[in-house]
Amino acid sequence: MDSNSIQNLIQSIVIPELSKTIFMVVTTTILSTIIGIFLAIVLVITDRDGLKPNKYIYQILNVIINIVRSFPFIILIVAVIPVTRVIVGSSIGEKAAIVPLTIAGAPYVARIIESSLKEVDRGLIEAARSFGGSNVQIIFRIMISEAMPSIIAGITLAVISILGSTAMAGAVGAGGLGAVALTYGYENFNNTIMYGTVFFLIVLVQLIQFLGTGLYKLLK
Repeated sequence: MDSNSIQNLIQSIVIPELSKTIFMVVTTTILSTIIGIFLAIVLVITDRDGLKPNKYIYQILNVIINIVRSFPFIILIVAVIPVTRVIVGSSIGEKAAIVPLTIAGAPYVARIIESSLKEVDRGLIEAARSFGGSNVQIIFRIMISEAMPSIIAGITLAVISILGSTAMAGAVGAGGLGAVALTYGYENFNNTIMYGTVFFLIVLVQLIQFLGTGLYKLLK
């Protein structure tokens, strides 16, 4: 394949699929973070040392999160196809891929945020309680505020993990750079396209890490 053919392929295939990958990563990150924050707050509140302990709620939620996280992502995509079809009307394409990506990402983000919230100094929490702070005020004004740098660092890792999952989703019709690497690179024995796609993914990872590290330092 000559240089003009490669350039045309990049412009007509790689760039559009790159935009699909970015769309999947951004949308999944937003949804996973929203769901993950909610799950993490419930876990922290209902934990044995939480603001309002409830071992039943904690254990049920804990088990569900562990079960979902135990699924290899490629198997999870297939397992939730009926759910995906109900939500988006199809099991193929970047929009359909967001469903399993979010199902896999939300528990991961929840664990990250839960761990960050539990690292907050108990003295600050007790001080807020002694001044009459409500549970909502303690969670949002004390715990989340104090844990924000750690949360940002954790979410940065989650975004990179989600990016890797979008590449796997490309193997089952989700589109994106993973599909390009497999279809136009590996299956057609075109190392230029395959390794070129890997290069794009590396650049994306470095950009995500750079932004995450910068935001962490800003909030620290």
